[in-house]
Amino acid sequence: MVEGVQRRQVEPGRRYDVFHTDCVARDVVDHVTSRWGVWVLISLRSNSLRFYELRESIQGISEKMLAQTLRALVQDGLVWREVEPTTPPQVTYGLTEFGRDVGEPLTELFDRITRRLSPRDAG
Repeated sequence: MVEGVQRRQVEPGRRYDVFHTDCVARDVVDHVTSRWGVWVLISLRSNSLRFYELRESIQGISEKMLAQTLRALVQDGLVWREVEPTTPPQVTYGLTEFGRDVGEPLTELFDRITRRLSPRDAG
């Protein structure tokens, strides 16, 4: 079973008012640019991952924060979630087309930053 919410399209010629506190697009931007949202999107850029693989790929994130971040990104339609009915359930996450589209510039930014750092700056 795959879960994910698709956001409705804006009427042609109409834009969201991202500076208004009730703007849906603003909520999505907040989730993407949250402390962990960026790292989830970058971690999923190459392939889908199970929950524990994702947790291990992002050092410093707690299970609680990962679960909250994934829940928000799934609700925004950026990440899909697939549950295999096994015991215990196997849950896999991946990027939707919307998530890949949003994550691409983040990945490019991350790649540009890491290319510019000297080897002594690497952590």
